[in-house]
Amino acid sequence: MSLNDEVRALRDVALFARVEPAKLRQLAFSSERIRYGAGEALFHKGDEGDSAYVVLSGRAEVLVASAAGEIKVADLGVSALVGELAAFGEGIRTATVRASEPLEVLRIGRGTLVQLLLDNPTIAIEIIRELARRLGATTADMIEARSALAALRPD
Repeated sequence: MSLNDEVRALRDVALFARVEPAKLRQLAFSSERIRYGAGEALFHKGDEGDSAYVVLSGRAEVLVASAAGEIKVADLGVSALVGELAAFGEGIRTATVRASEPLEVLRIGRGTLVQLLLDNPTIAIEIIRELARRLGATTADMIEARSALAALRPD
C-alpha cells in the first residue's frame, strides 16, 4: 500500500473526512503500518492509550471482560478508527481489540493526533459529536440491560 493509498484510507474515516489532503498526507507519513495475524491483540484493556488505529484491511473485534468471560461488543472493518478516545484523553484502554482475521492497520501516535487537533479544530467538534453518540448508545444499552434484569427478578 502506497502513501497515496493510506491518504485515501484516512479520508474514508469519518473523523478525518474534512481534513485537507496535505494534512492527511502528513498524518499518513507520520503513522506506522502494522500487520497482525488472526487472534493477535492490537491492545488489551488496561494498556496505556498512546495511539489510535485505522483499519486498512481485514477485520477486528472489540472485547470486554465479564463474569461470564469475554464479550464481543463490536466488529471493526476497513476504515474503522479504534483507540482514539483513550489516545486523545491520555487514558487507559477500556477494551481489548483483537484481529479476527489477518489485519493491517495504520497506527497513529498521540502526539500526531494532538497536532492534528491543533491544526484542525473542526476535528475536535467531530470528536465531541462521536462522544455524544457513544454516550447515548451506552445509556440506551444500559437501560435495556437494567430493564431485562428487572424483568428477571421476582417481586
